[in-house]
Amino acid sequence: TPHRSVLTVACEQTEVLLFDPISSKHIKTLSEAHEDCVNNIRFLDNRLFATCSDDTTIALWDLRKLNTKVCTLHGHTSWVKNIEYDTNTRLLVTSGFDGNVIIWDTNRCTEDGCPHKKFFHTRFLMRMRLTPDCSKMLISTSSGYLLILHDLDLNKSLEVGSYPILRARRTTTSSDITSSGSSGPRAVGSPCHQNDSSLLSEKHMSRSSQREGGSPRNSLEVLTPEVPGERDRGNCITSLQLHPKGWATLLRCSSNTDDQEWTCVYEFQEGAPVRPVSPRCSLRLTHCIEEANVGRGYIKELCFSPDGRMISSPHGFGIRLLGFDAHCSELVDCLPKEASPLKEIRSLYSHNDVVLTTKFSPTHCQIASGCLSGRVSLYQPKF
Repeated sequence: TPHRSVLTVACEQTEVLLFDPISSKHIKTLSEAHEDCVNNIRFLDNRLFATCSDDTTIALWDLRKLNTKVCTLHGHTSWVKNIEYDTNTRLLVTSGFDGNVIIWDTNRCTEDGCPHKKFFHTRFLMRMRLTPDCSKMLISTSSGYLLILHDLDLNKSLEVGSYPILRARRTTTSSDITSSGSSGPRAVGSPCHQNDSSLLSEKHMSRSSQREGGSPRNSLEVLTPEVPGERDRGNCITSLQLHPKGWATLLRCSSNTDDQEWTCVYEFQEGAPVRPVSPRCSLRLTHCIEEANVGRGYIKELCFSPDGRMISSPHGFGIRLLGFDAHCSELVDCLPKEASPLKEIRSLYSHNDVVLTTKFSPTHCQIASGCLSGRVSLYQPKF
């Protein structure tokens, strides 16, 4: 919960577990929270939370009355993997392996569910996140693409061709930026619709919907993030997180051959294209580190600390605490000219199986981790 009074755990079967993170005591088990694996949990406030499942549904729960669901939401046609929440509009945003991003109006919930609409669709969708200010939506795919919807408007459904496409390019390092002027960036087709993105860009960017000095609402950028060692073999973006201040995005990538894993940090490069049809590259690789290639095929969910100074990353049978430098400085205070290694601050090992997820407490110096065999560990690291 935002005030840290309850730790909730999504389980591979049908259960949701609740713990008191201060005493480490087990509070309650929701033994049949769903009819299949529970994948993600998101608190909407200090009492209301949502769960999503491979049974294709989302459930809303109230901590004050856990014997029954508030309601069940039906709309996805495949496994639901991700839940986001816009606190300004009180809109719930979910994504699943059906490729759909669906918006749910929690202002008008009843026992029968919530009004909803399909907001966006893309093939090979893995994860979806909103930036802290909800101005952007990021979507990662198993084919190695990262999609960014800029100047986000969740009230507008996006159908094929209804949004401007900014020409896609690979994310750059500093040396790439200085040398790309002569030959130009490499353009790639959108994985959503397999269209020529440059033609679509010229067609849609000229519309009156473009606002002065910036891109139009919901303009789409398609990127293939640079990953060390993966220039030729391609990669799958399995985990996607956002810096708590919206400065950067954190990716966990695995090679298509599944023999390498990387954690990468990309700084947001703000600002609109110089010309409406000029290529845009919003992200720059700043830090990266190779991970232990353990538990192949399983997704490892990593996270930022609440202040954004550290990263907690599943690493084999434990977790590593990583910093941008050895002093856990702010990202903006130690931006390198070229991509630099993340610094290992501390390693914590207490599991006897592969760690799949880790999370910082929002208010205290505490970290939780969960492994494949079902063990949950709580740490209070001392430095």
